[in-house]
Parts: sequence; C-alpha cells; structure tokens
Amino acid sequence: MSADTPRRIIVLRHARADWPNQVADHERPLADRGRLQAAEAGQWLVDSGINPDHVLCSSALRTRETWKLVAHELPKRHRRAVFEERVYEASPGQIIEVLQETPDDTADLLLVGHNPGVLGLTQVLAGDHGDTDALNRLRLNGFPTGAIAVLSFAGSWKGVEPGVAKLDSYHTLPE
Repeated sequence: MSADTPRRIIVLRHARADWPNQVADHERPLADRGRLQAAEAGQWLVDSGINPDHVLCSSALRTRETWKLVAHELPKRHRRAVFEERVYEASPGQIIEVLQETPDDTADLLLVGHNPGVLGLTQVLAGDHGDTDALNRLRLNGFPTGAIAVLSFAGSWKGVEPGVAKLDSYHTLPE
C-alpha cells in the first residue's frame, strides 16, 4: 500500500460491562445488556460494509468479550487481532503511538477500547473535520458503551497524528 492509500480507523467502545463485587476493573465482564450491544455493534458494522482486516483490542476482559461477539457477526475472514495492554486506560496520545505500529498492509483497523481514551482519540484525530451531523452527535453524546466512530485518512499508519482524519460516521446503541 502506498503512502496515500485510503485507510479507516473504526473506534468501538466496549459494550456495557458489569460491576461484580471484588473483581478488579481489568477483569470486569460484560453485562447481559452488553452482550446484546456487542452483537448489535457487529451487525451495524456488517450493515455499513465494514469488515476490518486488523483488530487492536484492549487486554481488559470486557473489550475482549466485546470483540468476540462483534467478530461472530462479521463475515468470516482471516483478520489479525492483537490484545494490547497499552490500550487499557490509555490517553489519546498513547493510543496514537500504538496505532502508528499498525502493519502497512492494513486498510481498515478496528480499535476496541475504553473511555475517556476512545472519545479523546476520536476528537483529536478528527478535530472539526468530517460529517457535520456525526460531529455534532459526537459532541452531544460523548462515547457511550457500544458507540462506534468511523474515521478515514490517507497516508501511512506511522503518520497518524492529531487532525489527520475526518469523522465519516458515528453510531450509538440503545443503553
């Protein structure tokens, strides 16, 4: 792929998690509603024609469970999934550093992460660029569980930096 290849970053916040007693935050599982949300998010990706070829997922249990349920909805296709500790509790800048390590043959990357990192990342990458309605809804709604933002940019993954992308779409699921 060349330096001006169109690429997409699909940002997905994990689905609704449970809060069991005496379970460390990193090991919190999905709630029943979260399992439904994750399947709905996967179906939205299918309906939108999005089938990522690379997945970057936080190592937390709720993100791994979200990815597993999303993947079940997607057309069967080999995709790389990396469960990355650095995405857990990461700032937008830290996530950008991880995104810059994405293999060059990746066109569509799905990031499964947490707030406030995924909201901040989406805002930092897109700024005021993209679909006006999607930008306004993002500002109004923030990034609730199961929300999805689709950003596009042209260039290499090493060139991912603030303001490089535009927000193409933004979707939220019923809480």
